[in-house]
Amino acid sequence: MSVAAKTEEILGLARSRAVHDRERLLLAIVDLCDAGDGAEAVMSAPPVQALLSSIFMSLVVEAERDIRRRLAEKLATAAWAPAALINVLALDDIEIARPIIAASPVLQDQDLVRLLVEATIEHQIEVARRPHLGLPVVIAILKQNEPAVLTALAGNISAEVSGDEITTLVQASRRIASLRSPLTKHPALTDDLAREMYLWVGQALRQALTARFRLDSAAMDAALAESVREAHGGLPSDHERHEVTEREGEREEMEQRLLAKLDIAGQLRPGYLLRALREQKLSLFIGGLATLGRFDPDHVRRSVDSDRPELLALACAAVGIDRSVFPTILALVRELNGGRPGGGPEGERRASGAFGPFAPDIANAAFRQAAGRV
Repeated sequence: MSVAAKTEEILGLARSRAVHDRERLLLAIVDLCDAGDGAEAVMSAPPVQALLSSIFMSLVVEAERDIRRRLAEKLATAAWAPAALINVLALDDIEIARPIIAASPVLQDQDLVRLLVEATIEHQIEVARRPHLGLPVVIAILKQNEPAVLTALAGNISAEVSGDEITTLVQASRRIASLRSPLTKHPALTDDLAREMYLWVGQALRQALTARFRLDSAAMDAALAESVREAHGGLPSDHERHEVTEREGEREEMEQRLLAKLDIAGQLRPGYLLRALREQKLSLFIGGLATLGRFDPDHVRRSVDSDRPELLALACAAVGIDRSVFPTILALVRELNGGRPGGGPEGERRASGAFGPFAPDIANAAFRQAAGRV
């Protein structure tokens, strides 16, 4: 069919108010996307563009999910696609939004920054993975400081990350173990930053850093042992403390990998947190709670170490833990954490009040706000 004939067909469908013609219009555009240069000629025609601007948004909103998904897949690389439509699809369910966020040339830096503010964590992760991510978007990701999004950014070697940005990621890797592996491979990592990372990564990543940057492993291990001895007042011996640090680093890495796999598989649930505590794995509980709630792990740790058990209660409420289960969780955490979080009977009363009545998203927002001030 000629460009002129295809244009007339689309115009005819667009003018129709019949529901089946509206769906036929979207499907015609989907099919047209496979037509190469011919598609651009048709869709760029002024009459078509004028009609699309006036009716496309309502069409897409009313369309079946499968049609929206097919449309997103076809329009992902189309430079002629209407910007408003692309932005709507980018905010759709993540399965629909993913190809748009990953590849659409229509999305600009300001659109991607808006997704970081308005969309879900899954959308934000896709933004961080987008090839050739610009500096304004990278800076926005770093400011938000969301562990899962930072980890996606660390693995995106085509993003505009260098200088201050890679330094910020390396510093964040002190508390976010999932950042460490991708950062050891990042092309912007420098010798000086590699030496910093050496002090808090596990043995396998130390070997990777040593091989890549030709570090003096004996000197680095001696410096690590010295820093550990100073931090703990010289007790116990350097060798013993060094071995403990290695084991703790490796265990943290293993726990992070386990939690990530469970989360991706949809198997990380509130009940797993209680199981971790009963197995006396406090760090696994903290990491699991942070992963489930998409919290900063450092905020969870500080809440657990505080004298405000209501903060831990807010975090638990945010991930769907029942009020009746929380006293058991609090008791187990205190048993494993030297009596913390403290607060006594008054703290326990405040903790009980943290369970509502309100929705989990309210508890989530309240925890983020309160934990940031601890």
